[in-house]
Amino acid sequence: MKKDSLKTWIKSGSPWVWMNAGAVAIAVIMTLGLLAVIAVRGLEHFWPDDVIVADYQVPGSQPRVMAGEVVQAEEVPRARLAASGLPVDVEGGEFMTRELLKVGNREVYGADFSWVVGEWLSNQRKPADLVALERREWGNFYGELLNVKEGGQLVAEGDAAWPELQKRIDRIDDLHAGIAKLEKVDIGRINHGLERLRLKTRKLELDDKLDAAAQAELDAERAQWDAEYKALESELVALYTGFNRDSITMRTMDGQEKEISLGKIVRAYRPNAMSTLDKLGFYFAKVWEFVSDEPREANTEGGIFPAIFGTVLMTIIMAVIVTPFGVIAAVYLREYAKQGVLTRIIRIAVNNLAGVPSIVYGVFGLGFFVYVLGGSLDQIFYPEAAPAPVFGTPGLMWASLTLAILTLPVVIVATEEGLARIPRILREGSLALGATKSETLWKVVLPMASPAMMTGLILAVARAAGEVAPLMLVGVVKLAPSLPLNGNYPYLHLDQKIMHLGFHIYDVGFQSPNVEAARPLVYATALLLVLVIATLNLTAVVIRNHLREKYKALDH
Repeated sequence: MKKDSLKTWIKSGSPWVWMNAGAVAIAVIMTLGLLAVIAVRGLEHFWPDDVIVADYQVPGSQPRVMAGEVVQAEEVPRARLAASGLPVDVEGGEFMTRELLKVGNREVYGADFSWVVGEWLSNQRKPADLVALERREWGNFYGELLNVKEGGQLVAEGDAAWPELQKRIDRIDDLHAGIAKLEKVDIGRINHGLERLRLKTRKLELDDKLDAAAQAELDAERAQWDAEYKALESELVALYTGFNRDSITMRTMDGQEKEISLGKIVRAYRPNAMSTLDKLGFYFAKVWEFVSDEPREANTEGGIFPAIFGTVLMTIIMAVIVTPFGVIAAVYLREYAKQGVLTRIIRIAVNNLAGVPSIVYGVFGLGFFVYVLGGSLDQIFYPEAAPAPVFGTPGLMWASLTLAILTLPVVIVATEEGLARIPRILREGSLALGATKSETLWKVVLPMASPAMMTGLILAVARAAGEVAPLMLVGVVKLAPSLPLNGNYPYLHLDQKIMHLGFHIYDVGFQSPNVEAARPLVYATALLLVLVIATLNLTAVVIRNHLREKYKALDH
């Protein structure tokens, strides 16, 4: 009886349903688990942990005072520590605790992080007046605040130093914002104008049109730029003078004193004295800085806004390029091409292109787009810029085009499938009512196939935004000095190199000299990349659903 029931259950197909449901459930759980790990490891980086101070004594040596944040703690075999040269007592338990401390003070200790043996730490405490400085260079500094100076003259010390420091950091922030605007916006505009003037002069020389009148006009324009630059230069010098005016004296936990310019400090805080509410405020300020500011310290500090901007802009340009090409190719193959051996070969070729490794597209983009096409454009349209290349070097346009070629098969296949699902009776009905084939295509077929086109675009965006290997060859760099979209003519600089979230993860995770400092940023950037891709996809999904509802009536 039971045997018959089992056979009946198997023949009913239920096992396959359960297997498929189980596979989907496992995939969803693994995906959510991965995202949870990335989110936790990435977002905890911004929380201001307490800083411990402890006496550390390696057996057989003098004790010393250490201060730092506990980043990681792990159990390691005692024999392993002994093998690494530490004077570990062979007697005792099998494992010992090893802790990774972020000790900062790089100019004093030579490194930001230090591994210590937990059993050798004693007298741990958390002094409320311990100050943590986040600096623009050289990482964090931990110690006691002794005094505040203005132009080398003492203005506050002891308990009065802390409020004075906070007040002057606010002033430094205002000055830093003014300097950044002056250097990047105003002086950047002048440099851009001078460069355009130089190219204009060179072009007139090549065309043999640089006469006295043209030279006088150029000189007048250059004099105007120079005068504007000198005025801004004076303003910049004044800002820097104020920026570097103040300083503080800090004392490390082992008694060394260091004088630090306030211009090098981003923020100062007392982590051990902060309440939970204070830490929450600090946390969200750091998260906002991460998504809105520029990177510092070889991308291991600060924000990643240029990478977010570059990723989104490159993906949008890619979508604008690949959509019309993919749709036109699919329409031709489905609606106009004679169905035969040749079209089958083309479809097979398109499907095979989707499986080509992305680095191959990168090599193709570098060889064809950058060297052949870009080099030709430079010779024809930008001879005055030689020997410096304009489009004959990796940049935003070539990165977007390479990704468009890479994702083109996805859009073609999705659009063709959408066109194939449209009932033939609708085409014939439209033609019977007197519409031409092009009118039928434009007003009946393409609108009904638009949800399928958006599906192809969604898949293309998801793949393009996450690619890294080809972009390393055709336009993505570790650090781009300015955004490719700014106020300088022609506003969108397609020849400019960009930053990218995927490449940022690779660079920070595998190329950074300070691996311990960079590791949390790998998780945080990965989480942000997932969110950016999800946002782009959700936008496309909303548009697709709107189109699907709009043309739903035509299906019936």
